[in-house]
Amino acid sequence: MLTFIVRRLAYSIPVIIIASALVFGFTRATTDPLARLAQSRDAAELLPRERHRLGLDKPLVTQYTRWAKDFVRGDWGQSFISRRDVKSEIRDKLGNTVQLIFWGILFSASIAIAVGVYSAARQYSALDYTFTGLSFLGLSMPVFWFALMAIQFLIYEPTVLFHLKQPIFLSVGLHSANDHSLVDYLRHLTLPVLTLSVQLVAGWSRYQRSSMLDVMSSDYIRTAKAKGVTRRKVLLKHGLRNALIPLTTVMAIDIGALFGGLIITEHIFAWPGMGRLFFDALLSGDTNMVLPWLMVTAVFIIGFNLLADVLYGVLDPRIRLS
Repeated sequence: MLTFIVRRLAYSIPVIIIASALVFGFTRATTDPLARLAQSRDAAELLPRERHRLGLDKPLVTQYTRWAKDFVRGDWGQSFISRRDVKSEIRDKLGNTVQLIFWGILFSASIAIAVGVYSAARQYSALDYTFTGLSFLGLSMPVFWFALMAIQFLIYEPTVLFHLKQPIFLSVGLHSANDHSLVDYLRHLTLPVLTLSVQLVAGWSRYQRSSMLDVMSSDYIRTAKAKGVTRRKVLLKHGLRNALIPLTTVMAIDIGALFGGLIITEHIFAWPGMGRLFFDALLSGDTNMVLPWLMVTAVFIIGFNLLADVLYGVLDPRIRLS
C-alpha cells in the first residue's frame, strides 16, 4: 500500500510543476501588474523603474523561476489594493471557504446517499421517479438563479407574509455586525450551503443510485439473500458499503474543485472566502493576489485528485496492482 501511495504522489509532483508554469504564463500573458501605474502622470518615469524592481523586464523563464522560489518559501508578496500580505489574506479567506465546504459536503453527502439508497431499493417507485426528476432539475439549474430564488422565497417572502421584524435567514456575510453567536452564524450559513448543495445532491444521488443498482445485482448479494440474510442487512452492510467506493472517489474530486468553484455563491452572499477574494482581485486588477490564488486552488484540485486515487486503492485492493 505504501508503494502505491508513493507512486501516485510521485506522479503528482510533475503535474503541480506543469500547472504552476501554465498558471504563471497565462497570468503574465493576460494581466499587467503595472496597469494602474500606467494611468498616472509620471508613468513614463515610473514604469521602467517599477518593471525593473519587479523583475518584469527579465525573460519569462527567469521571472517564473524567481516567483516559484518565493512561492515555495512562502513569500507571496503584498496585495496592490489592500497592501496586506497575500499569504495572510489567502489563509484567512481559505478558512472561511473551508467552513462553507465542510457544512455543504456534510449536508450534500447525507442527503445524496440516503436518496440514492432509497431510489435503488425502491426502483421505479413513485418516489424514485420523483427523486430522478428533481435530480435532473438540480443539475440543470444555474447556481446564481437558485441563490436569488432562495433569497426571494426564504428571506423576503416569509418576512413580508408573516410580518417579521427580522428574516429567519440572512444572506450577507459570515456574521452580523453586532452578533457573533452560533445562531447568527447558522442563519448566515443556511442559504450558501443550500446553494452549494443543490447540484452536488443531484449529481451524487444519481451516482449513488446507479452504483447501488450495480452492487445489488452482484452474485454475492444474491448469495446473501439466498442464505436468508435480512433485506436491511443486505442493503446496508453488503450493498451500501461496496456502493460507496466509486462515490467516495467522485466526492474527493468534486471537493477539490469546490476550492476554486464557489465564486458565484460567495459573491452573491458576500461570503468572505476564496471565491469572493478572487472576484474582487480580478475586478481591481490585483495580479499579486490573482497569481497565488490560482496556484493555491490548483494545488487543492491536484491534491484532492490524488486523494481520490489513493482512496480508490484503499477501498478496492485490486486497483493497487495496476
